[in-house]
Amino acid sequence: MELLIQKLKEEIIEVLNLSEMKPENIDEKAPLFVDGLGLDSIDALELTVLLEKKYGLKINTAEEGKKILYSVQTMAEFITAGKKA
Repeated sequence: MELLIQKLKEEIIEVLNLSEMKPENIDEKAPLFVDGLGLDSIDALELTVLLEKKYGLKINTAEEGKKILYSVQTMAEFITAGKKA
């Protein structure tokens, strides 16, 4: 799981063009939106596309998306659960 979390941090930085951010500066348990990294709805769309293209996983509803995209940790858990399914 730690390797996946590290990889996700790097992918988030790349996909969202957060070039000034380093993976170690992202707390995997902190919220990605509002208080945490301060991401917005456009960023949520980018992260959704990342999950679909890179991991073959689909977020079906906005409510599901809020839970899955809450933090790097919740994204990693979703990916891990999806690989088992």
